[in-house]
Amino acid sequence: MGNILAPNNTKAGEKAPISEVLPGEACKRQRLLSTSYEDNSRLIPSLPDEISVQILARVPRVRYLNLKSVSRAWKVALASSELFCLRKELGTAEEWLYILTKVNDDKLLWYALDPLSGRWQRLPLMPNVFVEDEAKKGLAAIPRRMWNMLGSSIRIADVIMNWLRRKDALDRMPFCGCSIGAVDGCIYALGGFSKASAMKSVWRYDPVKNCWTEVSPMSVGRAYSKTGILNGKLYVIGGVTRGRGGLNPLQSAEVFDPHTGTWSPLPNMPFAKAQILPTAFLADLLKPIATGMTSYRGRLYVPQSLYCWPFFVDVGGEVYDPDINSWLEMPVGMGNGWPARQAGTKLSVTVNNDLYALDPSSSLGSAKIKCCKLTCKMI
Repeated sequence: MGNILAPNNTKAGEKAPISEVLPGEACKRQRLLSTSYEDNSRLIPSLPDEISVQILARVPRVRYLNLKSVSRAWKVALASSELFCLRKELGTAEEWLYILTKVNDDKLLWYALDPLSGRWQRLPLMPNVFVEDEAKKGLAAIPRRMWNMLGSSIRIADVIMNWLRRKDALDRMPFCGCSIGAVDGCIYALGGFSKASAMKSVWRYDPVKNCWTEVSPMSVGRAYSKTGILNGKLYVIGGVTRGRGGLNPLQSAEVFDPHTGTWSPLPNMPFAKAQILPTAFLADLLKPIATGMTSYRGRLYVPQSLYCWPFFVDVGGEVYDPDINSWLEMPVGMGNGWPARQAGTKLSVTVNNDLYALDPSSSLGSAKIKCCKLTCKMI
């Protein structure tokens, strides 16, 4: 597809006058055309790309979303790992705050806050994944002729069941109970429930490319697991899975290496204190579960509880030492640093080699922060 353009002073059917072009003028015209082509292929016309990249590396990151619409070359350059490596070298790399929220229609949305500009940006949606349960797999195996006879009644039964009962949150919301970890500059969403089944899948968000990609799955499906970062690797411990009797806690643990993209198994948590319950009835009733995890002085500290919803009994915790690849009992008194009888995640963080734990108070609007150095104390 193309058009032939003729000079305005040339009539149709007439030959255009031929003018002689001197060799010097032809070379000059060729140089101009070559220069024009090179300028169009550059990020910024009349500037080498090396200088252009230096300029882009100094632009606030919050502007990148709009700058990507300038051209395809700009979009590629702004999403390149080389540019973000240069920002680190120049000291212009920015740390953003990422928050996962749940909206009214049972959807999970990610938002990122730029502390310098105070602006929020919405991240791309996590993929809409689901796990096919065994019942649906069985129905899928029914021959087509039988399906035609049964299909209408099955659909009617589904409608009636939806009328009679409210659908569970595990069925409505993908990634319900997923765990989050951040390592090597990327965010990882691990497991969670989908269609009431615990998922093995792991999704990674790359802020450079601004997209989600699936990485190697975990060895088992798990939800509400605990994650921690140690020596540049992502550890995931415990969690629950869906069984016939409800939610079953997991003692297994594994570690992900972001450089090789592979998972490696770890020894199971022994839950030593859970084995000394006075009666078999309590041992069957109360299930051990990891209620938190934090990296501290080269080890992973995991507070633990025995639970039978809605009751929780704290039993201290255990410590994973990667040097010997084994679990140790948490030091006496250290488990007291975490809040007692708190359902869900026990929050803690390490700052300047000091361990801080959040202890929400029973009264609304108040809380305590505990600091653990050599001995735990309240601040």
